[in-house]
Amino acid sequence: MKCFFYHLIAILVFQAAALQAQTTLRIRGSDTLGAKLMTSLAEAYKRQGGKASFDIGAEGSSTGFSSLAAGTADIAMSSRKIKADERTLCRSKGVKLHEIEFAWDMICVIVHKNNPVTAMSKKQLMQVFCGDVIDWSEIDAPAGPISVYTRNSSSGTYRDFSWMAMKDRRYGVNTQKMAGNEQIAAEVAANVRGIGYVGHAFANEKNIKIVSVDRAWPDPAHVKDYPLSRPTFLYLNGEPQGEIRAFVDFCASARGREVITQGGFVPVTR
Repeated sequence: MKCFFYHLIAILVFQAAALQAQTTLRIRGSDTLGAKLMTSLAEAYKRQGGKASFDIGAEGSSTGFSSLAAGTADIAMSSRKIKADERTLCRSKGVKLHEIEFAWDMICVIVHKNNPVTAMSKKQLMQVFCGDVIDWSEIDAPAGPISVYTRNSSSGTYRDFSWMAMKDRRYGVNTQKMAGNEQIAAEVAANVRGIGYVGHAFANEKNIKIVSVDRAWPDPAHVKDYPLSRPTFLYLNGEPQGEIRAFVDFCASARGREVITQGGFVPVTR
């Protein structure tokens, strides 16, 4: 009898664990999407009656694809299009990629609030981030070495900024690579000679300001006119089902779009 009791308890524990696994959405990838926005969407989804719990890891777009391929993510967040080698990896693991254009973001160039620079051209951005220009005096600012902060190479924003602002040239050898948007904002806020880039959702931190690019400012009302705007994506293994489907549908709903807008992004109308 005692043996049967322990066996029954073991079955119940196993079933409870399985149920938990089925209702936990594992979301991996982009820091731009995951550090703030995805958490806000998850909380809003649960408040509206969603049954899933969430396990969100935001360490860069590349990590989303490797996690999807490994079967350790249900949703991969990416601030850029999937690359050919990532697509090949996922297919080799039996992943049937399903792409959803999620929301538009604008990469904002930021400097310290006391830096007199208010505008830069894309040519100047390329010169600074490639290391051709290393002193502020070369772009009509008070003299002093430029401290350049970028995302690390696992970041989709790192890649997007390279081709949008630098014509795919390599970053300068003295650029300082940061793990996330918040770290870049913090470094620039603490360094009057610093410059970096962040997603629009992270551009309103204390002690920093946005610099216009080719005379254009990041304006959600005219997102596609800004030279450093880009779509962001969610990638799934096949058509969404169950709680994954319910959450994706919520993100596209009126309430989901409201959360996306409040988070500093421009929702995609589907």
